[in-house]
Amino acid sequence: MFEDSVFYAFATVLLVSGVRVITARNPVHCALYLVLAFFTAAALWLLLRAEFLAIALVVVYVGAVMVLFLFVVMMLDINLERVREGFWRNLPLALVVGGILVAEMIAVLANRHFAAEPKMPAAGYSNTKALGRILYTDYAYAFEIAAVVLLVAIIAAIALTLRERKDTRKQDPSRQVRVRREERVRLVSMPTEKE
Repeated sequence: MFEDSVFYAFATVLLVSGVRVITARNPVHCALYLVLAFFTAAALWLLLRAEFLAIALVVVYVGAVMVLFLFVVMMLDINLERVREGFWRNLPLALVVGGILVAEMIAVLANRHFAAEPKMPAAGYSNTKALGRILYTDYAYAFEIAAVVLLVAIIAAIALTLRERKDTRKQDPSRQVRVRREERVRLVSMPTEKE
């Protein structure tokens, strides 16, 4: 009973914050509501006894992705009127997709109440260990392919940002190390002033 009430409390906060992500006027507020949605989704994962996925959600999305989103949103001068131009044009498609999602949620909840009771895991069961075993045995090749794709993306991002431009100044560490004292410091002899 207590677990159900906690679930519904977190689910309500998640739904409200999800709605506020798309309805808030300020983009920074939208990003902060998304952070709240990620935290409440992580709490729901904890209620489902999926601790690893909850921590991964907080570390990856809140710790990395949302920091990037907030940085981009705060650095760009966003024209709010231009952003909202396509709202009414895309509303019918959004309502259809939202209706499908609501129907799926109702089906899941109905299945939970009318289906057989799920069995509890044995004592000492670790879902993180089970996830790691499946990930590195059954899905090892897919995991390695995803790692290679991410590595190529990182290298491409670095290569795109490090291209040389004519109008920028850059450092050459080898020239800085080879410099001598005579090239850096110039002693100027000046006569002293007399009153």
